[in-house]
Amino acid sequence: MTRSTRPSGGKAEADVRTDELWAAVMAGDEYAATDIVMAALDGGMDPEALLMDVIAPLQARVGQEWAANRITVAQEHTATAVTERVIGAVAHHPAVRRRGSATEGEPGRVAVACIDGEWHALPARLLAEVLRLRGWRVDYLGAQVPTPHLIAHLHRTRPAAVALSSSIPTRLPDAHAAITACQATGTPVMVGGAAYGPGGRYAARLGADAWEPDARAAADRLARGLPEPRPHRPADDLPHLADQTYTHVTRTAPRLVRHVLEGLRARVPAMADYTVEQRDRTAEDVSHIVDFFATALYLDEPDLFTGFMAWTIDILAARDVPPQVLLPVFDLLAEQLADYPRATELLSRGRTAVQEHKPATPAANPEATHNGHPTDPAGE
Repeated sequence: MTRSTRPSGGKAEADVRTDELWAAVMAGDEYAATDIVMAALDGGMDPEALLMDVIAPLQARVGQEWAANRITVAQEHTATAVTERVIGAVAHHPAVRRRGSATEGEPGRVAVACIDGEWHALPARLLAEVLRLRGWRVDYLGAQVPTPHLIAHLHRTRPAAVALSSSIPTRLPDAHAAITACQATGTPVMVGGAAYGPGGRYAARLGADAWEPDARAAADRLARGLPEPRPHRPADDLPHLADQTYTHVTRTAPRLVRHVLEGLRARVPAMADYTVEQRDRTAEDVSHIVDFFATALYLDEPDLFTGFMAWTIDILAARDVPPQVLLPVFDLLAEQLADYPRATELLSRGRTAVQEHKPATPAANPEATHNGHPTDPAGE
């Protein structure tokens, strides 16, 4: 589209830029994608609007297109890699650097990191760049930051706050440990990302000092200041863990997965003709189901598990796989967990969710964005 036909500004311009950028990232054309965002900035587009109204919606669209089975995993990975390079280009544009350094009275220093095991770095990177635009000194630590290393960084740099990002619900137990460890240093913790559920409902359960839905809201919240961390013990956040159900499931997870796979081979004759790849994918699927099951037990949040199962049905439906293939999994898990009432109740709810859910057009899972595998909301 030439400049003469381009909308002059506002949401219309953001939509046009997103469409242009979509074509470039789907083609894997890093240079064309970079040219598009550089032209937008050269033309006076607000950098924060470019990040939040063009690039962020584009990445959400990538996940939605994968879920609907309209792009491949390879295309999704390529798009994510190109988007990461584009954000880096935006960060180094002269207009962006001038804006970040022109803020009067630097608000302070903040650390931005993904929790250990979380490799969706784009949401955290977007937050880091928005905060820089607003004058913060940002330590962007990237994906999969081991908690001991994060704590060492906080002791060394003493930031005003730490922002922890997580998109994968199965990493929430690790997020809980990281939140508590950060607070023990006296550092307030703000969390964000799809892992924390609709409206951030799991953030308070895990003891976070604040939760916000996106980078703009997070920057606004940090500008207002976070409360001092309240002293508490992790066990006080989740007293139901005393029943040892979660501990048993996590410790025996490999055995549970093996039991399910062996049982499926006996109950689903067609598995005898599976290729090696199909067997591997089935094992991955079962492992992800067990991971989400364990996380729901950790939080005592049945909706996390039933929501994941409903989302999984939609993903399978887009690939012409009937949801009934999931039902034996619940029976086989229940055989191994009969002594744990909270586990058997959750499995019963999962079975009901599968039986009652009517597949819809796949969209982003309300409990986790996903871009990679039919039952792997790991994304990217």
